[in-house]
Amino acid sequence: MSRIGKAPISIPSGVNVTVKDNTVTVKGPKGELVQEIHPELEVKVEDGTITVARPNDEKEIRAKHGLYRSLINNMVVGVSEGYKKELELVGVGYRATNQGQILELALGYSHPIHLMLPAEIKVEAVTDRKSNPIISLESADKQLLGQVCAKIRSLRKPEPYKGKGIRFKGEEIRRKAGKSAKV
Repeated sequence: MSRIGKAPISIPSGVNVTVKDNTVTVKGPKGELVQEIHPELEVKVEDGTITVARPNDEKEIRAKHGLYRSLINNMVVGVSEGYKKELELVGVGYRATNQGQILELALGYSHPIHLMLPAEIKVEAVTDRKSNPIISLESADKQLLGQVCAKIRSLRKPEPYKGKGIRFKGEEIRRKAGKSAKV
C-alpha cells in the first residue's frame, strides 16, 4: 500500500470539497481549484477527511494512488493557506517592476523582457537600495506557481562563476573556480 496514498487528508475549516464524476472541486478563502481524477480511483469525503482508495495493486494504479492524493492535498493547502515563492535577481543592473499582472525584467539583455502572468498569481516586485531585487509570487495553485517561477528563472539561470542570474530566495549555487593565473 502506498504510504502517501493511504494517508487521509484533513479538511480545515472554511474549505469545501465536492467530488462528482471523477472531478474533485476544492473551494476555500483563497480561491477554487478543480482536478480530474483517474476513473479507477475512488475519492471519499467523510467526517472532515478525504481518503483516496484504489481497487487493485496494478503498478500503474499504485503510482496514481499517491499522485492524486498529493494533488488533492496541495489543492486543500492552497485554498486554505496559499503558496508563496520568492525569486532574487543577482547581478549589476538587474531590475524587476510590475504593473498589475505584467512583470518587466531588465536582465542584462539589449531589451527589457515583459511577461504577462496568469490572473491566479499575485505578483509583487520589491527593489530596495543595497539589496537585490525580489519578485514575490503568491497563488493557491502550487503547480501553476512552480511553472511560472521556472519560466521566470529560465530567462537568466544562475551561472556558476559569478552567481549572477535569477535564483530562488535562499538557494545555494554551486560555484566554480575561475581561471588560475600562470606562475
